[in-house]
Amino acid sequence: MASNVASVAISAPSASLASLRGNPKQRIGFGKKHADLLFKGKVFTRVSMAVTVNSSHFEGVTMAPPDPILGVSEAFKADTSDLKLNLGVGAYRTEELQPYVLNVVKKVEKLMLEGGENKEYLPIEGLAAFNKATADLLLGADNPVIKEGRVATVQGLSGTGSLRVAAAFIQRYFPDSKVLISSPTWGNHRNIFNDASVPWSEYRYYDPRTVGLDFDGMVTDIKAAPDGSFVLLHGCAHNPTGIDPTPEQWEKIADVIQEKNHIPFFDVAYQGFASGSLDEDAFSVRLFVKRGMELFVAQSYSKNLGLYAERIGATNVVCSSSEAAVRVKSQLKRLARPMYSNPPVHGARIVANVVGDPNLFSEWKEEMEIMAGRIKNVRQRLYENLIQKDKTGKDWSFILKQIGMFSYTGLNKAQSDNMTNKWHVYMTKDGRISLAGLSLAKCEYLADAIIDSFHNVS
Repeated sequence: MASNVASVAISAPSASLASLRGNPKQRIGFGKKHADLLFKGKVFTRVSMAVTVNSSHFEGVTMAPPDPILGVSEAFKADTSDLKLNLGVGAYRTEELQPYVLNVVKKVEKLMLEGGENKEYLPIEGLAAFNKATADLLLGADNPVIKEGRVATVQGLSGTGSLRVAAAFIQRYFPDSKVLISSPTWGNHRNIFNDASVPWSEYRYYDPRTVGLDFDGMVTDIKAAPDGSFVLLHGCAHNPTGIDPTPEQWEKIADVIQEKNHIPFFDVAYQGFASGSLDEDAFSVRLFVKRGMELFVAQSYSKNLGLYAERIGATNVVCSSSEAAVRVKSQLKRLARPMYSNPPVHGARIVANVVGDPNLFSEWKEEMEIMAGRIKNVRQRLYENLIQKDKTGKDWSFILKQIGMFSYTGLNKAQSDNMTNKWHVYMTKDGRISLAGLSLAKCEYLADAIIDSFHNVS
């Protein structure tokens, strides 16, 4: 701690000269120094006191801005209204708007407890059974790239940590490359690449006129990027828009990326949770792999297994040869070691047990279909309430064309503020709402709030 020192001098009578002569041990001083002064037979002690004024080494550290998503939850908690809705954070809720732990997860955890699993460190790359299960789930167990050993998989700290390790790999081995990210995208993507010192730019994605995909703008921007750029793609259920390319559009996107020798980088956070089908939601990744492209994939099990707090995911790199995959994996491990040493075991064991047991796997798929189905039902009900209540003739069909837990409403910041300030609906300021936090019973109220904010706030 830095300090400034100031001296203060104080004089006070301490004892008579005679008494001091008789008992020199009575000389008592304060502070750092003292000196005796003789005046009219008395001794005065001059005390020099050092006063330390502390100043922090961290005076130059400014207050960080609140997280735009997590800050929504804090504001929601502080609201005392019975009408309030938290549509900010992307976490699944039941129809009663309560957090949900999957039954299959509870069953597996009970089996793990009975089995007496230990808590020893995992290897740097994570649990071997998890790494096999997650690659099989993503690409299909019979995929040639798996059989040929061309996939380097390292367990990561959910999607965020897996993206961060991949970003560090890009920074180290492709220092002259940049990453293209969609506009808009998940807010943490920019943070991840900024902290990894990886330059990025945006490609067009959202068309505010149609509240849909700006496909032509997307393709044009990917074509215009320097050859060999990384292109970050949302595998399914684009966050924040909920707008995905069609299968035909994915084919054309793959054409352009191959022509430009770009490297695809998929963020797969919702496999099975978007459509209810693990295979359908992996279509885009498997298409690019089938075309023989080398690519990166970051996975997360926060949504589809509800393992939000377990921080379980993976970084996968599909390579052109098994020899390249071995080298890539060794460097991914080297990057992970100083970041977090090795990953946590609990979530990895849950995933490995669920995917590895046919009965548990079937049970999980059924629960995913139920969760995805509830969100689809909420989406349909919201759309119906909007068209019933809004007499202006506005087209709200974009609500149904979007997929996954999010919907991009098309509301601007002022309109989103009105949703919160007047209607107690908490959402991000870009107009994104999480339908996973909405119940059928609340759809009509939300429709009223959206119609009021859209038409009455400029």
